[in-house]
Amino acid sequence: MKAYQNSIKLPPYSRGFHLITSRVLKALPEVESIRIGFLQVFIKHTSASLTLNENADPTVRQDFESHFNRMIPENAPYYQHTYEGTDDMPAHLKNAVLGSTVQIPITNGKPNLGIWQGIYLCEHRNFAGSRTLVITALGD
Repeated sequence: MKAYQNSIKLPPYSRGFHLITSRVLKALPEVESIRIGFLQVFIKHTSASLTLNENADPTVRQDFESHFNRMIPENAPYYQHTYEGTDDMPAHLKNAVLGSTVQIPITNGKPNLGIWQGIYLCEHRNFAGSRTLVITALGD
């Protein structure tokens, strides 16, 4: 079994949902040497998250942002963790809902994604800094 891993630091992104598939794959070209296996992407933060979804129509990403902002609003009167800003506690909750990891099968040296699937960085803070990803590929 082969194992490869790399950490990358993404530049700051604005609040919202952003396609990062090409950045992830560029950071771990060894994926091409794996016939069958898994690619895992992990974000080392609690106020941003990762998910897989539509990679073609940008309005999907806009709708994600709108929906999550309604589902998990800022300034909820019951939030106690408020000293890092009104967007911080909702960002933690959004991370808990979406998650910190995506896992994708590797088939014949390529991520076996659906034709319309891509990896999203889900940035939940208004003024976030860079984000660190750990990208791991395992397989034969």
